[in-house]
Amino acid sequence: MAEGGEQEELLSPPPVSPAKRLCSWSNPQAHHPRGSPGAASGGVGGVGSSCLALGARPHLQPESLLDCAAKTVAEKWAYERVEERFERIPEPVQRRIVYWSFPRNEREICMYSSFQYPGGPGAGAAGGATGASPAEEGPPPPPGAAAPASSAPGAAPAGASPGLGAGAGAVGCGGEGLPFRRGIRLLDSGSVENVLQVGFHLSGTVTELATASEPAVTYKVAISFDRCKITSVTCGCGNKDIFYCAHVVALSLYRIRKPDQVKLRLPISETLFQMNRDQLQKFIQYLITAHHTEVLPTAQKLADEILSSNSEINQVNGAPDPTAGASIDDENCWHLDEEQVKEQVKLFLSQGGYYGSGKQLNSMFAKVREMLRMRDSNGARMLTLITEQFMADPRLTLWRQQGTSMTDKCRQLWDELGALWVCIILNPHCKLEEKSCWLQQLQKWSDLDVCPLEDGNYGHELPNITNALPQNANHSPDSLSRPRRTVFTRAIEGRELHWQDGHLQQIISSDIYTAPACQRESERLLFNSQGQPLWLEHVPTACARVDALRSHGYPKEALRLTVAIINTLRLQQQQQLEIYKHQKKELLQRGTTTITNLEGWVGHPLDPIGCLFLTLTEACRLNDDGYLEVSDMNESRPPVYQHVSIAASCPNSSESYLSLALEVALMGMGQQRVMPEGLYAQDKVCRNEEQLLSQLQELQLDDELVQTLQKQCLLLLEGGPFSGLGEVIHRESVPMHTFAKYLFSALLPHDPDLSYKLGLRAMRLPVLENSASAGDTSHPHHMVSVVPSRYPRWFTLGHLESQQCELASTMLTAAKGDTLRLRTILEAIQKHIHSSSLIFKLAQDAFKIATPTDSSTDSTLLNVALELGLQVMRMTLSTLNWRRREMVRWLVTCATEVGMRALVSILQSWYTLFTPTEATSIVAATAVSHTTILRLSLDYPQREELASCARTLALQCAMKDPQSCALSALTLCEKDHIAFEAAYQIAIDAAAGGMTHSQLFTIARYMELRGYPLRAFKLASLAMSHLNLAYNQDTHPAINDVLWACALSHSLGKNELAALIPLVVKSVHCATVLSDILRRCTVTAPGLAGIPGRRSSGKLMSTDKAPLRQLLDATINAYINTTHSRLTHISPRHYGEFIEFLSKARETFLLPQDGHLQFAQFIDNLKQIYKGKKKLMLLVRERFG
Repeated sequence: MAEGGEQEELLSPPPVSPAKRLCSWSNPQAHHPRGSPGAASGGVGGVGSSCLALGARPHLQPESLLDCAAKTVAEKWAYERVEERFERIPEPVQRRIVYWSFPRNEREICMYSSFQYPGGPGAGAAGGATGASPAEEGPPPPPGAAAPASSAPGAAPAGASPGLGAGAGAVGCGGEGLPFRRGIRLLDSGSVENVLQVGFHLSGTVTELATASEPAVTYKVAISFDRCKITSVTCGCGNKDIFYCAHVVALSLYRIRKPDQVKLRLPISETLFQMNRDQLQKFIQYLITAHHTEVLPTAQKLADEILSSNSEINQVNGAPDPTAGASIDDENCWHLDEEQVKEQVKLFLSQGGYYGSGKQLNSMFAKVREMLRMRDSNGARMLTLITEQFMADPRLTLWRQQGTSMTDKCRQLWDELGALWVCIILNPHCKLEEKSCWLQQLQKWSDLDVCPLEDGNYGHELPNITNALPQNANHSPDSLSRPRRTVFTRAIEGRELHWQDGHLQQIISSDIYTAPACQRESERLLFNSQGQPLWLEHVPTACARVDALRSHGYPKEALRLTVAIINTLRLQQQQQLEIYKHQKKELLQRGTTTITNLEGWVGHPLDPIGCLFLTLTEACRLNDDGYLEVSDMNESRPPVYQHVSIAASCPNSSESYLSLALEVALMGMGQQRVMPEGLYAQDKVCRNEEQLLSQLQELQLDDELVQTLQKQCLLLLEGGPFSGLGEVIHRESVPMHTFAKYLFSALLPHDPDLSYKLGLRAMRLPVLENSASAGDTSHPHHMVSVVPSRYPRWFTLGHLESQQCELASTMLTAAKGDTLRLRTILEAIQKHIHSSSLIFKLAQDAFKIATPTDSSTDSTLLNVALELGLQVMRMTLSTLNWRRREMVRWLVTCATEVGMRALVSILQSWYTLFTPTEATSIVAATAVSHTTILRLSLDYPQREELASCARTLALQCAMKDPQSCALSALTLCEKDHIAFEAAYQIAIDAAAGGMTHSQLFTIARYMELRGYPLRAFKLASLAMSHLNLAYNQDTHPAINDVLWACALSHSLGKNELAALIPLVVKSVHCATVLSDILRRCTVTAPGLAGIPGRRSSGKLMSTDKAPLRQLLDATINAYINTTHSRLTHISPRHYGEFIEFLSKARETFLLPQDGHLQFAQFIDNLKQIYKGKKKLMLLVRERFG
């Protein structure tokens, strides 16, 4: 802080919002030599005069002139400067200066001993703007002025009562385990004792009370302070954290709350100065005696140096005094343990987002913002330490080497880091040398290869921070290319920005700044038609100024600049609307437009809309005084807002900061903007939009806000290229679905027509609808998209489509019962939604809403669900979709709910909706099922009509796809003789074509089951002709069908068996299967099926006569061929299996009369041909001779 008060800051920080805060540290400062205290006088005394405790001073009691002067000097000047400036200082003055030098506000202690509450959107940012008194207002000094490097955060005005009290002292410290809360408990329990203040040094003991598992422990605590800042802390607990421990907190709060109970002494050097030689000698000897084991070596060493005339200690006048405060040259800032900050950040980064490390780092960022707002120089210092650890993160090198992108959580942390540096560079009261040092360090970090790019791997498309929004002509594509941009680039670009502009100074310093009566030509662009000031600057850059003002404790100045920016945006919106009206006819005919805003404000690295919104809403919050009960600390309550009139508005205006906040949020989110490149940038757009909408939803819409909402929505609907809800938009503009869903829900109770018009307009998804277009550059206020066609590089397209679906679902739900609106919404869905899965989801949602379990069915919405389901069927008919069967079943269910006419309709138009298999196996079968008939309560004529449609469908499907539908067609037609005959004929005709033996066997079995054995035999014969069973296929799935067919023919009679056996012999070459068929045919007599008009002889068939003789010969030949085939590649481990196979073959050989001779001859041939397989042949001889 500038000393002497000549160049103080023009603004004082406002009261701190009740945010939860951090704390830290222990690293005693070195003591600097002080001059001989010969000019000072004083003595040893207790607490001077009858000063009341800080929290107990009556508000109307004036302070003494001594106290007023002492408070100012204690805060601004180092005590060494006071001693140099004045030759003699009376003891009462010294005592009051020492007394007032300790920090006076518990918020300062809380800030360094507890986490910032990360829950609110404005955490760490300026609170309500109503907290600053008129005396505190004024423009910030320009950079380079002798503004202080740091100041006492939150210094209370004279006579104020900054104490928070036992209950409110916990404000912002929601965790019971946080040092601040624990320190309050220790203080309230009377654990602080032996408190002594000697000069600028406070000491005492703090006792941790005994618990069931731990005994009571007493810790010695020492605190050094200077100019209302704690400069070092020491505690016996050995705390290793970035925050003050609970014992330091307890001692500090004791000094703030109970100053009259603290023994106060002047600096020890003043006391020593009053002693004579004997007293000094006695004092030193008693001191050494009391601590001889600790200080004796040091005492002897110092004695030797003092007695040596050439020692270094004798070259300096005076001696250091640890109780006399800091030296003039010492940096005046709060104690911050740099090593602990580094260690904590390094630890959190090493956890890679696990164990809540991201939340911890965000809390540290919030703590930086809090420090900036309190104008504490440790804010920039702490951010520098954090950044150093971020840059040293070994994962940066790994990600670069592997070519992979960092995680989203890590990316967000880097974004916040960059935004904080922008705030610091734009600090309106920093010194030029400080700014230069920061910029040099930022440039050094930015030049490193591992420094993350601003937009991941796509860091080249956004304009420079100091460039105006491109709305003028002649921008070539080359001008859009930018050099490598890192997360620090925007902060580095801030070197070009300053606060000396006279118009800017007037805007932020006065609520009554208006256009002069006689304006010069150069001033006409600086004010609107109402005379209100405008600020013509690149919008994100102007908003960065607002964030800087707000973050550095200038809330009223931030509000004034915010109002000027919004007035500028209004004017630009109106101008662009006028231009569009002149070109509307041409644009509508062309059906396309270009991107007016190349750089979107939503998802921008500087978050301009979020910044303006928070600045305005924080001025309207009711709960920003910070005086909450302790019981409420862990309860998350939504903010409550009230209308606060705009100070600079016209007398007749009803505008408030709250209505402005809503207006600028709508204006920003409704901006038509190009979809950025890269996954992270696109995801950030979505995430930022959702954050803004969640904040908007906290606003309670009263009449004034509803009027603002209606007005802005009409402007967006009428808007041209500047609006994402205009009549024509560019193919690559960011969709408005999420935004429109909020607008629809908010407007619906107040203006249904406008809400539906807006929702329907927003249903568009141009990137899937329009062909790529390079745009139109014939109009100078338009800007062509950077890359005309990037699809499918819309990485968030799936999310955008789901949001489009959510908007449609919201409108469908709201329009329940309104046929006209539902029809319009249905047409929009059919036109704009291109995902069958999402349309199916919409259909299901509409069906659920239309058929509630506790009330009657809504037919209007049910018909919409059916229409959507039909569209899904048409969309997925010729494409693969794993949910297709589920969709078909659902559609039948939906049609059943609608009624019989709907079922008949889909049965009659099946070929446009279903495949033949789906139509027969699912649709028709379900339609004629008993469950459906009961559900619809159909009478006989209706049942017949439905069954007739199903039979017609079945025959049509069977004709189109007999292989898949013949059986289903037969099943559906079995109750109608004519239809059944037609289906059977289709199956017979198709048998000669592409039907497989399996399909024919299935149909044949069905015919037998239905009592048509001869037809079954015919189909089985056709199936047999399609079969080919090789010698080694003894486990073929068709074997059971072959055995069944043979059994069927055997049961029908000798003639059918005789007709089938040649087919079997031709198709089956597997010896075991043939022998099984042969055995079955010889066990029973043929003709046992009981066919009318036929008689069975009752005699068993002989294998020596036809037709079994042919089968016997084929079986023997199959055994012979199979034996030779197996012997060509047999291995010893299969010898046993082969011998068993020959045993089965012998059973077949022995069936004819001369079979034993044939088998013997067969064995002899084997011995002769395969005599080389001696071991095998030995086994053959042993078994068969």
